[in-house]
Amino acid sequence: MDVKEKTATPDLESDDIHLPAVIERNEEKVRVGFWSKFTRVAASLPFAGDLLAAYYCTRDPETPLRVRAVLLAALAYFVVPTDMIPDFIAGLGFSDDAVVLMTAIGMISNHLKPDHREKAERTLSDLRDGALQENSVADENSHG
Repeated sequence: MDVKEKTATPDLESDDIHLPAVIERNEEKVRVGFWSKFTRVAASLPFAGDLLAAYYCTRDPETPLRVRAVLLAALAYFVVPTDMIPDFIAGLGFSDDAVVLMTAIGMISNHLKPDHREKAERTLSDLRDGALQENSVADENSHG
């Protein structure tokens, strides 16, 4: 195997990638923490729509496992309170989260469907209209 083969970008459609434990761990982090953090900070996030579209893509049964894995890793990074730049730092706190999310979306963009973006826009509208409250845990069934 030459150097080029070792450093090549992994094929997300390949069956040679096996990460079930990591995927399950990230899925649990997202399941437990996504909605509470999202509803708390959504108004201040310029990438809130992309974040929600990524979330809805992970909930879509037609989304390939490897694509879900990439997005769940980015969403788990958003949920985890300790990351490269702490979220509470004004003006910078979510910049690393945005970079991680945009990198993930760049890798899987052909799997992010208009339906995912439409659901994201509806949820953001509900949040702005007060249909989703900051202190309530959103019911995944009403948003996924």
